[in-house]
Amino acid sequence: MPKKRSGGGLTGTQQAAKFLGVSVLSGAVLAGIALPAAGVLGLAAKGTVQGFDEIPADLKRPPLSQRTTILDAEGGQIATVYSRDRTVVDLKDISPYMQKAIVAIEDSRFYEHGAIDLKGVLRALNRNAQSGGVAQGASTLTQQYVKNVFVEEAGDDPDKVAQATQQTLGRKIQELKYAIQVEEELGKKKILENYLNITFFGQQAYGVEAAAKRYFSKSAKDLTLEEAAMLAGLVQSPSRYDPVNDVEEATKRRNIVLQRMAAVGDISQAEADRAKATPIQLKVSKPKNGCITAVDGAGFFCDYVREAFLSSPVFGKDREERNKIWNRGGLTIRTTLDPQAQKATQASITEHVYQSDKVATAVTMVQPGTGKILAMGQSKPYGFGKDETQINYSVNKSMGGSNYGFPVGSTFKPFVAAAALEQGRPPTQVYSAPYQMPYPDSVSTCGGKPWRNVGGDTVENENEKEVGPYALREAMELSVNTYFVQMIAEIGMCPVTEMTDKLGVVMGNDKKLPEKPSALTLGSDGMSPLTMATAYAAFANRGTYCTPVAIESIKTADGKSMEVPKSACTKAMSERTADTINELLGGVVDSGTGRQAGLSSRDNAGKTGTTDGRKNAWFVGYTPNLSGAVWVGSPTQQVEMEYITIGGEYHEKVFGGQVPGPIWKDAMTGALEGADSPSFVPVAIPDAPKPDGKGKPKPGDDPKPGGGGHSPWPGISIPPDLIGGGNGRGGQGNNGGGNGGWDWDR
Repeated sequence: MPKKRSGGGLTGTQQAAKFLGVSVLSGAVLAGIALPAAGVLGLAAKGTVQGFDEIPADLKRPPLSQRTTILDAEGGQIATVYSRDRTVVDLKDISPYMQKAIVAIEDSRFYEHGAIDLKGVLRALNRNAQSGGVAQGASTLTQQYVKNVFVEEAGDDPDKVAQATQQTLGRKIQELKYAIQVEEELGKKKILENYLNITFFGQQAYGVEAAAKRYFSKSAKDLTLEEAAMLAGLVQSPSRYDPVNDVEEATKRRNIVLQRMAAVGDISQAEADRAKATPIQLKVSKPKNGCITAVDGAGFFCDYVREAFLSSPVFGKDREERNKIWNRGGLTIRTTLDPQAQKATQASITEHVYQSDKVATAVTMVQPGTGKILAMGQSKPYGFGKDETQINYSVNKSMGGSNYGFPVGSTFKPFVAAAALEQGRPPTQVYSAPYQMPYPDSVSTCGGKPWRNVGGDTVENENEKEVGPYALREAMELSVNTYFVQMIAEIGMCPVTEMTDKLGVVMGNDKKLPEKPSALTLGSDGMSPLTMATAYAAFANRGTYCTPVAIESIKTADGKSMEVPKSACTKAMSERTADTINELLGGVVDSGTGRQAGLSSRDNAGKTGTTDGRKNAWFVGYTPNLSGAVWVGSPTQQVEMEYITIGGEYHEKVFGGQVPGPIWKDAMTGALEGADSPSFVPVAIPDAPKPDGKGKPKPGDDPKPGGGGHSPWPGISIPPDLIGGGNGRGGQGNNGGGNGGWDWDR
């Protein structure tokens, strides 16, 4: 209660305050603001006033932060993301009731005064002097709009927000200056439109369109009298009058607005009374913000789109600039995601690996020839709860993925074979491939300094029955480890490194693969499913590699198109080499370790992989028009997949063809349903040398008619130190020196 003298008048302090307030306003403020030609303000506040010709352009048309909509390739909505949930609309798309309600309660003389309502100011000063505090404000709708622009520009920076909302004379004068200029340049209708689009209505809703959707699940143009009055009442204190949490307080405030509308003649008293008697009837739509709300398990793809935007220089000179554009929003982003492929991918994941399992799976599909990412999903959903994660297991760390990716096992072997073919090795290449052998003493590298097996590391095959000699086709189908170690020993590591560079193959931390035999033959280093799917897509595309892309097009809030990153396609190998790899990997799904993954209705090829300790299992495969990679394992690499239940099915030992293979098969089948069924270009690979009764080539048999020479297989050079391991029985491999990680592949 304000203090009064016994006679009922104001105290000396209050009278002085009233006199001082009116004097300041009438003298300094009106002289300096309302009459700028006077040229002086008589104020000492530093930096509070600029020239009248320096009004910021943003005050005319503020770049309001809005929601961004992310769409799939067919225009279906994946998710909406925003820092401010706002949809800007024209005044004609806002209910007349809403326009009248906000003016009535916030600035009933809006159409009568200029930027400053002198009567309102004097009235407020008088009330405040009587109360001894701030009992009534005097800001016009235009002044409120100017203040909201400053707050909007401050974003989420607390220091900038505090500066924008500080109650100082200098700040107030600055707002008054800009309000005068805005009135002159925009006019009343545009100011009202901008105000209704910028102001905060509570419940994360910015602007009247978002507020109408939030509280009533309808558009702002369809608001009724009662609904408009309730929303107008929120502006003064969105939390206090929040109808979701306190409908009684919200009703009182709404009724004040209705009565005010009647008092100023916007509605009749009878209309006001009828509206007051109507209970508030909410139809609340919960905020759906962010990739966590994405449909069909596409949350991680949604997050990848965001990372792709923030990391591309196409959208801004640095990440800070790109982040500002993203947060401002208002974008419509059409992506490459194919809804059919995504649904099929997520259905297969759900069928084969449960969210609560000890291990997880991640699946990514890429279109050969375009690099378009068509599907991306995993068994641990996007979220913050139990058995949920924000880590995208399908991509590299820089794009929101795991720290290092996951060892890929024998899915790496096709890269070795492709490098050897490019070096002129025949597809009938034969090596002794014993069950167990030491790594070669020395293997050449790109740098000139050879890798040396200083630790005496060894490598072995999956079981003791796998004893060569083998030709390339059978070695690929059975995934014979020692065969490919002998191959890289002969051709050197540099051709393999050059091949993987051309195929965009890097570790999950985006670093180049190390030049060591275990990494460049048996896939001991971590990579992402997206990396593998994109690399294998080059085989399907007859040797041409295309970088992955997720964004098709972007339109801004005003309908303008933005430039987007394009896939870059380059030749990684000859068509003949790619066609030969397709033939070899076709054998893997026909009669090799990938039989459980094979598609019966169309040409397909692929490779299995299972890493040391069975901590990771892979299947990477493709048709001529779709490439897909499936990883199964523990994200922490702490689970060895033996005697384990996955997706309700018990497994003594997990192999690449056994768990990832069926996931790939079901996902690809659904994704390609109704699609064309093109064929690979056939390649005739000569039969291996005739068997000696045990299904192996006989030493001395010549894989090339008319060949000759001193090796067991004429025309093929096999250094003596490549053939090791005795009779191939009983030995155990050594994973020492960081060069192990071989592939137990089935």
